[in-house]
Amino acid sequence: MSDVFKIFLLYLKQNTIFIALGIISLIIFTSVFFLYSLPLEPILYAVLLTFAFIAAVYMLCFIKFYKRHMALKEIMDNICVSDYKFPDTLSIIEEDYQELIKKIDRHRLDVINEKNKSYSNMLDYYTIWVHQIKTPISAMRLILQSEKSDINDELLEQLFKTEQYVEMVLQYIRLENLNSDLMFKNYSLDSMVKQVVRKYSKLFIRKKINLVYENLNRYVLTDEKWLVFVIEQLISNSLKYTSSGNISIYMDKTRPCTLVIEDTGMGIEEEDLPRVFEKGYTGYNGRADKKSTGIGLYLCRQILNRLSHSIEIESEVGKGTKVKIKLEAQKVEFE
Repeated sequence: MSDVFKIFLLYLKQNTIFIALGIISLIIFTSVFFLYSLPLEPILYAVLLTFAFIAAVYMLCFIKFYKRHMALKEIMDNICVSDYKFPDTLSIIEEDYQELIKKIDRHRLDVINEKNKSYSNMLDYYTIWVHQIKTPISAMRLILQSEKSDINDELLEQLFKTEQYVEMVLQYIRLENLNSDLMFKNYSLDSMVKQVVRKYSKLFIRKKINLVYENLNRYVLTDEKWLVFVIEQLISNSLKYTSSGNISIYMDKTRPCTLVIEDTGMGIEEEDLPRVFEKGYTGYNGRADKKSTGIGLYLCRQILNRLSHSIEIESEVGKGTKVKIKLEAQKVEFE
């Protein structure tokens, strides 16, 4: 009811000039009666009838105004629908405004369609590129593995990093349509983490980083491919920013369904912690490294959100970083 009253006040404000003209007309009308010394009773009766007539007209006009306002509000609430129908116009100016809005909307849709087409073409190109680049990478790996040497080992490590960057590009492209690619099952957490450890075993050996691994003994309702990708990113980060010491993988003792990946690396600045999951944010460590993209942790957060998991980071500069992945998922009931 208060909304109707506010709209009524706005309507009165919009029609102030007409209200003023009505009041002035009544004053003139009354003055003429008094100048001719006519009896008071017919004057008051005439004023009352005139006032009642004007009030009735204003109320009818307000009802029409209110209906038009609600019709426009409904259009605004459903603005994503482009074929909306405006209320009937009351003047040529209103008709001009409606035509102008429709013309702007048609132009907006043309721009959006063009952008969507360009974006789709770009995604297709990069998807094809990612798959094509894997062929020469595989060929280079075979060539480098055919002869053992320190140089080849170094090149293999760089090639491994290249593969990881290519994989990150592919997952970034797929992120927008991630929901259609998910397959939820109960997977062994030990199996998933050990996949990643085996993949990065040479880097552990090369950097002389100790792996402290506790059996996880958990099954998790998740998508294996995407959760493995997240764990890869986190272990890769730990290896990247840890020059000596340990990387520990275990289940949180106080939160039994929470996976912890802890390292003894350089740590993260306190002021950087609230922003490490932002897209493109590299922080102090990233600026010092000059190779960080600020995409890895952003992807991790986005993927875990889609998997109904969550992630948090604790860190202290010079002592290391602790990443916690809460793997509890909401129960899904099938009808």
